[in-house]
Amino acid sequence: MTPVTFPEAAGPEGLRLYAIGDVHGRADLLTRMHGLIRADLADNPVHDWRIIHLGDYVDRGPASKEVLEFLIEAREKDERNLVLMGNHDVSFLDFLALAEPDGVFANNGGRETALSYGVEIDFRDPKSVDEGYVALSSAVPQAHVEFIRHMPRAFTFGDFFFCHAGIRPGVPLDHQDPEDLIWIRRAFLDWTEPFEKVVIHGHTPLDEIEVKPNRVDVDTFAWHSGRLSAIVIDGAVKRFIEARL
Repeated sequence: MTPVTFPEAAGPEGLRLYAIGDVHGRADLLTRMHGLIRADLADNPVHDWRIIHLGDYVDRGPASKEVLEFLIEAREKDERNLVLMGNHDVSFLDFLALAEPDGVFANNGGRETALSYGVEIDFRDPKSVDEGYVALSSAVPQAHVEFIRHMPRAFTFGDFFFCHAGIRPGVPLDHQDPEDLIWIRRAFLDWTEPFEKVVIHGHTPLDEIEVKPNRVDVDTFAWHSGRLSAIVIDGAVKRFIEARL
């Protein structure tokens, strides 16, 4: 397959794509972003559309439970809302399964996720972890667990490949390791040659959207910056939108 770069890359004709970066518990910004997208579709009608959420819905921000509830409802209302898995989402499930006191969830914003379900956990205190695990396991609806568990790890539309973290250079897109798709960083970010398709991803937070010839990072640190970003792909036209309060 001939490699493609961002300037000439195009989405499928008649299908507008919206790809939203890492939410991390900012239900307020996610709600605002969907409002902006609805307004954009009303002002600039298109034959068909997809909204692609790029993963990491939980941890760090204050409203992880509400983010998952929003996405579940959005998906039930319209299956054109697509939801990819992120590493934090997997780590949330890992804690619910294993109660790791020193894992990714414990060390990277899991306390805030637990609080959104009404559970206080002090990860420095083994007793609190044990009790908090039991309480959180009871507080998290099974529907949330199943929703995360069944999230895909990648989508392809036109000249674009969508995933949470990135891809392993030199490996065909259809043979990527699922773990790389949600965890990879340096080997992917440092690669400058074109890929089979332009990769749209999050996972690595930056002050601004980063556009490279072979990839676009739309993670603008929403939980901390108060800015949730998205790329809009409409045929060969690419633009960006930002939700802030």
